[in-house]
Amino acid sequence: MPGLRPHSPGENDMKQAAEWLFRAHEARERFAPLPPDLVPRSIADAYLIQTEYVALRSAKLGQVTGYKIALTTAAMRAMVGLDHSIVGDMLDGTIRRGNSRVRAADYVHLIVEFEIAFEMAEDLPAIGAPYDRASVAKAVGAAMPALELADDRNADYDKLKDNALMLIADNAWNEGAVLGDPVRDWNGVDLAALKGVASINGKAVGEGYGRDVMRHPLDALAWVANNLAMRSVGLWRGDVVITGSLVTSKFPKAGDVVRFEAGALGAVELSVD
Repeated sequence: MPGLRPHSPGENDMKQAAEWLFRAHEARERFAPLPPDLVPRSIADAYLIQTEYVALRSAKLGQVTGYKIALTTAAMRAMVGLDHSIVGDMLDGTIRRGNSRVRAADYVHLIVEFEIAFEMAEDLPAIGAPYDRASVAKAVGAAMPALELADDRNADYDKLKDNALMLIADNAWNEGAVLGDPVRDWNGVDLAALKGVASINGKAVGEGYGRDVMRHPLDALAWVANNLAMRSVGLWRGDVVITGSLVTSKFPKAGDVVRFEAGALGAVELSVD
């Protein structure tokens, strides 16, 4: 794995790496690897840095009330040089409900993705893992369409393999989500067969099906719950999980209106100023 260090990192290394990341975001710097002495040497290290980095952001943006999954396809994982999907935290102040507006200028390079989201009605504690599709389904209170907001900070995608663990440390680039109206009777919806259509300014720009994400959106939810459990973290009632994009990432600009229509789950829209 690129960027290995000869010594085991300590808690102070994690905090310093998180502070470096936080300053880079505040200065709107281009996505770049951590300094050599702070580079994570394992996936576990990268998640520890993520936790510290998110804690710094929480002072302004609120507590963690949701999660995202990224790299849900083999092609995406191969592109960045990781063998597994990854999880990022979502802070309460970054989660919008209903059709919303954002300013392009508030991001270095805005990304929007098109996802199915779940809101938890029951807890999934770490002690209850491993979870599967059936067990997580019992804990879901609502499903809804969602637009993930992310910021790649003008990353050089050709070099991501050289800095793969940075994607985890940098919280999988998440900047929140826009959630559609919650559908409480979602059990009657065939989520695997559900067709999602993405459009920008009224023009279709992509489509996909629920099964395109890890075979079923609930499988992605179970994967998130199990990933968190391995880090002694649970999913709690009220948490929201976005389960991976049915459509390739889009990069809207000021003046664009982005819409995601998710069949029986309804639609959600984002205006970019």
